[in-house]
Amino acid sequence: MSETLPTPRSIVLGGIGADAHSVGLTLLKHAITEAGHAVDFMGTQNNLDDFFRHAADADVVMVSCMDGHLRHYLKQFPDLMLRYPDIDTLWYAGGNLDVGSSERIRGEARRLGFRRVFPTYVDIPTVLSVLTEDLLTRPPVVRGKPAAAPWPTEPGTAPPDQRLTLDEVRRQRPEVLESWPTGARARDLADNAAFLLRQPSFAHAHSPRPRGERPFLVQPRSGVAVAAEQRTAFVALRRAGADVLSYQIDSLTRNNEYQKAGDAIAESRERGASTLNGFPMVNHGVDVLRQVISEVRTPLQTRHSTRDPRLLAEISCAGGVTGFEGGAITYNIPYFKDYSLAQSLRRWQYVDRLVGLYREKFGVVIDREFFGTLTAVLIPPSLAIVVNVIEAMLAAAQGVGSVSLGYAEQGNRSQDIAAIRVLRELGQKYLANLGYPGVQVNVVFHQHMAAFPQDRARATQLIVASAATGRLSGASRLIVKTPVEATTIPSVSDNQEGLQLSLLGASEAHNIEVDERTVREEATVLRAEVDQILESVLLAGDGSLTDGVVKAFARGFLDVPFSPSVYNRGDVLTARDVHGAVRYLNTGRLRFSSDVIDFHRSRMGERRRTEQPPVRSEWQLVERDVLRIPSGHYRKWPLDA
Repeated sequence: MSETLPTPRSIVLGGIGADAHSVGLTLLKHAITEAGHAVDFMGTQNNLDDFFRHAADADVVMVSCMDGHLRHYLKQFPDLMLRYPDIDTLWYAGGNLDVGSSERIRGEARRLGFRRVFPTYVDIPTVLSVLTEDLLTRPPVVRGKPAAAPWPTEPGTAPPDQRLTLDEVRRQRPEVLESWPTGARARDLADNAAFLLRQPSFAHAHSPRPRGERPFLVQPRSGVAVAAEQRTAFVALRRAGADVLSYQIDSLTRNNEYQKAGDAIAESRERGASTLNGFPMVNHGVDVLRQVISEVRTPLQTRHSTRDPRLLAEISCAGGVTGFEGGAITYNIPYFKDYSLAQSLRRWQYVDRLVGLYREKFGVVIDREFFGTLTAVLIPPSLAIVVNVIEAMLAAAQGVGSVSLGYAEQGNRSQDIAAIRVLRELGQKYLANLGYPGVQVNVVFHQHMAAFPQDRARATQLIVASAATGRLSGASRLIVKTPVEATTIPSVSDNQEGLQLSLLGASEAHNIEVDERTVREEATVLRAEVDQILESVLLAGDGSLTDGVVKAFARGFLDVPFSPSVYNRGDVLTARDVHGAVRYLNTGRLRFSSDVIDFHRSRMGERRRTEQPPVRSEWQLVERDVLRIPSGHYRKWPLDA
């Protein structure tokens, strides 16, 4: 995989800002370690001062930024260089560094003192090559391996399972609404509900469609800093064929950094172009949202990954947005480094109870969607299904009347079709068994969410074929990608193109024959895995779902691959079998039967025996699979085509 580097060195490696993409960091950590170096791995979501504190004994500090906001995060770099005058290290920056010009951020970072700047995707061999070059003439600063971080982290105490009372909501609500000035406008629930009832319903949009119409909804994602530009984008996407639309929330808002988001709005207006990677909904507030929905007249949803989602949910609902995404697991474990499940469960109980109150008191059904995509990379379908079902049960317990269960395409068509079918089946089954048979269950198919092909023709082919898989699976809704996913933040025209390609793929699905025998085999395996994992969660909590979630993650009975969270054990490792289906390479502490473990061991054994060139470690196999799609090392999408 990698060439041997010079004398072993100390490398600091971590992510900056609110973004949680940790797959590339994890692979790079293992690549540098296998080359003999000591890696001080900081994980994700660090601030600039954290890097300077780790830099004292480092030869190289590698800063990863994936949300396009490196300019914001480096504002204090000159001051910190003066504060830490004894630091003598090489600084690298890489990832998705700027929402605008790659050359601009490259120049700015170089002027600050960065030795290497990779504004967009760079492969691991290139990083290792330039690292070798830079270290050849540099005397070592320190040798030795940094101490490993302690684990397990204290998980905290889960909140009770019971539905929040109206008094409990009233006690929390003033603090939530007063956390930013725009919250006050969301205070009157009755006024909000009266407005919501006049708006297009996100939940109702999923109702069965008349014969002859497309049987599922298509949804692009879109978010810019300035409200007028967001309205323009929505109108253009609706004309291009979108059935429902969504506000994609910016990274600063996701981390509850409203002041910084406000500064970025002002900067965007001054520059005439968005410097944010999404829509800062909390800053714009209720009246702006109401104006947008009044003009767009299309069901809207809020998509985000906000650490504390309560104020965002209040403003979203008050502004006429009838869909709200996220959950205590799906918007914690894949996204945050040090956010306890006990705390996220409490916050999302508030969100779900707020949604439940709108339904119970005013008849407003707001759809709650769960990001079953998780970390997006090599996610075994059974884990995605389990997490969706748990989130749905938690939401229904607080009175939610419509849920959307999300799944990200992994690339084996038979496995993906089976996953969507089992997701719907078990979602409905478990909700009914818990006494919630009336909850509407929608199933969402995300087009491939991991790294996209660099080659535009391959990206285009992937989108068309992916839409066909979504149509064949029977999903309620398709969330579309664009041909430029690998190179830039998509523009409105890019999203329009993605929509048209997806509609083309959906129309071609009737020409594709599904391998129903293989789909049935995959579904049988998935049902067994889901039931076994869910049973272990409920047993861990002694019947309490909230307590079971906290304890299951602490014990490794739930474990999401590539998660940045210290509350996730990270023992589970996954890779593809010879047909491209995602399998468990290491089941960690998941409570699977011997039959299930033997199944995965057999499939991965076949892959190892046939792999060329042979691999020396499990991580090399994982690295090949992670890089296979962006590097174009595959024949066609889906991988079992």
